[in-house]
Amino acid sequence: FSNIFVAAFSMRVASLFGEDAISSKGMTLNGSQFYTYSVCNVGEREQDNWLRTTFIQRRPAASRVFVELQFIVRDCNSFGDSSVTCKETFNLFTSESDADVGTTFRKGQFKKVATIAPDEITSKNELHINTETRVVENLSRKGFYLAFQDIGACVALLSARVYYKTCPATVKSLASFPETVAGGENQALREVSGVCMDNAISEELPRIYCTVDGEWVVPVGQCQCKSGYEEVKDACQECQAGFFKAAASGDKCEPCPANTQKLNSGALVCPCMDGFYRAPTDPPTGPCSGLPSAPRDLVATTTQLSTGKLLLSWQPPEDTGGRSDITYSIECQRCEGVVCQSCGEKIRYEPASTGLTDTKVSVSELDAHLNYTFTVEAHSGVSLFASQATPRANKPPSTSRTSTSLSLSWDVFPRPRVQSRPIRYELTYRKKDDNLDVTTYIVLILEKNFVQISKLAPGTAYLFRVQALSSDGTPGGSSMEEQFETSLEERLTQNNTAVISCAAVGGAAMLFIVVMVLFLRRRNSHTRQGPEDTYFSKQLKPLKTYVDPHTYEDPNTAVLKFATEIHPSHITKQKVIGAGEFGEVYRGILKVPGRKEVAVAIKTLKPGYSEKQRQDFLSEASIMGQFSHQNIIRLEGVVTKFKHAMIVTEYMENGALDRYLRDHDGEFASFQLVGMLRGIAAGMKYLSDMSYVHRDLAARNILVNNTLECKVSDFGLSRVLEDDPEGTYTTSGGKIPIRWTAPEAIAYRKFTSASDVWSFGIVMWEVMAFGERPYWDMSNHEVMKAINEAFRLPAPMDCPSAVYQLMLQCWLQDRSKRPRFGDIVNLLDKLLRSPDSLKTIADFDPRVSIRLPSTSGSDGSPFRSVSEWLESIKMSQYSENFTCAGVVTMDQVLQMKNEDIKNIGVRLPGHLKRIAYSILGLKDQTSTLSVFAV
Repeated sequence: FSNIFVAAFSMRVASLFGEDAISSKGMTLNGSQFYTYSVCNVGEREQDNWLRTTFIQRRPAASRVFVELQFIVRDCNSFGDSSVTCKETFNLFTSESDADVGTTFRKGQFKKVATIAPDEITSKNELHINTETRVVENLSRKGFYLAFQDIGACVALLSARVYYKTCPATVKSLASFPETVAGGENQALREVSGVCMDNAISEELPRIYCTVDGEWVVPVGQCQCKSGYEEVKDACQECQAGFFKAAASGDKCEPCPANTQKLNSGALVCPCMDGFYRAPTDPPTGPCSGLPSAPRDLVATTTQLSTGKLLLSWQPPEDTGGRSDITYSIECQRCEGVVCQSCGEKIRYEPASTGLTDTKVSVSELDAHLNYTFTVEAHSGVSLFASQATPRANKPPSTSRTSTSLSLSWDVFPRPRVQSRPIRYELTYRKKDDNLDVTTYIVLILEKNFVQISKLAPGTAYLFRVQALSSDGTPGGSSMEEQFETSLEERLTQNNTAVISCAAVGGAAMLFIVVMVLFLRRRNSHTRQGPEDTYFSKQLKPLKTYVDPHTYEDPNTAVLKFATEIHPSHITKQKVIGAGEFGEVYRGILKVPGRKEVAVAIKTLKPGYSEKQRQDFLSEASIMGQFSHQNIIRLEGVVTKFKHAMIVTEYMENGALDRYLRDHDGEFASFQLVGMLRGIAAGMKYLSDMSYVHRDLAARNILVNNTLECKVSDFGLSRVLEDDPEGTYTTSGGKIPIRWTAPEAIAYRKFTSASDVWSFGIVMWEVMAFGERPYWDMSNHEVMKAINEAFRLPAPMDCPSAVYQLMLQCWLQDRSKRPRFGDIVNLLDKLLRSPDSLKTIADFDPRVSIRLPSTSGSDGSPFRSVSEWLESIKMSQYSENFTCAGVVTMDQVLQMKNEDIKNIGVRLPGHLKRIAYSILGLKDQTSTLSVFAV
């Protein structure tokens, strides 16, 4: 305020009050010119001299300002007889206003602030300069004036400084607080909310108080560096390589513990090295342990031979893996001749056969004249990971290989701990043939670790893979695919033998295919593309036909077959990013021991759900789990065996495509937009090839990651096709997204891949229009009527002609004439390979495309202001630009040209064209209204 105020005196004094009342004199001090104002009419009665400033604009938050005055007052005694009417004080007044009133001056509008009296009076021989500060409280309007009244003093005003106090911008406890205007007497402490610094979080909103003197006091709520970061000089920096921090706190990063991997900077935890593990009860920040080695020096001592009793004793393992929770278990087999089997429950162990902490056990109830084999195994808190070890197939002896059979055996290394039920194995094999597009897998569930497979082709290579299954059916580790060959033998020549063989093989093949369909659906859901180290490890080619989970009598069975169960402890929720039909959606981290962590989206089921809602919620996972394509959202797994059900998918950083395009309107070239469409089309081709109809294809159901890769999502409305390629799914009810749905699907509820092609055409229009709503503000009834009357959406601004022609092909009334998704992918590939083909722009009618009925608002009346017009075309962010440029009426808008729009600060090409095309549309009301009448 100080510069404004000092200038005010020099501008207003002479014109308002005349030189006879108050005089202003120029003086030079340190080379700078400044003014003083004086009055000295002490000999005249009834003096009433006024000096007023110009209009002082007030910052909205500054309700309390300070006025610092420097002045001189002469001693009245030095004037002799004139001292009778002489005064030695003057008055300070103020007046608030919302606008500058110019030279208008009314004393009645001013209210007194204070009487100003000097501390020291100037005599004839000695000059004394006084400094006084007064407070002007409770200011509320846009600005104010100050005025000084003299009623008979000899006074000179040297300077006036007007200011307000602020608490400066600061950082306290990792929270940033903005500069804040100090409050007045009625608000001695002004509460201010802060924002945590980058990579810092706080459970409680950080707050602090600003005093009337401009000082910060009483901070409340402390920000702390989030996991993977530590505080360094009022900022959060990533943990250095080899260090980690697991939780948000004020602690420093710690070095990775023993037997863990030294990750790059910013580590939340240090994962275990290969061969080392953490027990479920171990803290994730603790060291990792290895599996214990075998117990040593097992000795059997006969104590009471007649009663069949003996004592087993042994030495602890040489290597405990760094753990102290070592226990032991006993396994017994008895052999009669060459046949061995489990001892069963007849044998008694004292104190027990499992969970032993001592290195000895008493065994009784043994039968005479039998051979017994006892195995002692050492366990620790991490032994449960032994069942996740990889089975390793052993090549069969050559003597067991024939032209039509193979004998296989395998072991699990290390051996699994003793379980109440024996371990099972899942053997998968296929004929090695790289020329076939569709691979047939045979799956066998076995109770033992050996098998003989017959009815194989002579001289043929087969690929085998073994996976361990725990007692509850949970899959463990899997072996690498191993190749074994049958021997080459002369083929049979007799026709009758050939016929019989072919019939047998054909019947077996049909049986195997049925087994394959039942078992490989679940395995197929685990297949993943790309370099990510996901929750799954099995890699099998996807089947070519989709299975509708709604055909299962028990929907929970479909979930178990097509999706993998994830333990909730492997999932960390971070923040809510949205809300779905069934509950909130979180961003989070999926971290499985031994695998790198990945960012995921977590869909949750809200409390109080019904069983039907739970089944509907999980049905989407049953659908999604069958797909494996880089342009289809990837299912990581589900949580179904715990109270809170969850669906876990890959995380897409940029969210829904329609919202992302609206936020970046005009920022992408046509080539980039066509690239996005190509990805969506590739995903839909994959679904179509699997005989699958999406039914709800729209930009809102396309997700975008940080590399602008688009992926199809939201399979809640989808259904399966019949075997007939032209088959349809018919339903008698259900909601249909009218703006995106083909006319035959609206009229007859017949959904095909061709109806998805129509929807893809609408998605193309959304993308090229940067997220504009299809058919604008038309009602659903108006949309259906317009489509039936052959109306089609016009080309968006700057849409390449080839792209718009493809849209029109997708919107053909005859669904048999629409292109297939394979054709669409090929055409988009051709356009991307020839960027010049995108330079030809389709004809554009701005009056239709931006839905502006000339100079009228939505109710048909003319736009009342420039801001209302800008809001109607979603360009309200430029309202201030138009105002500052003096464009405040619609008549002025109609006179603007492209160069004028650029000059007021509209720089983005898309925004520039939107405003320019809108102005073009505003100039022809009659033509525009006729378009909408049609």
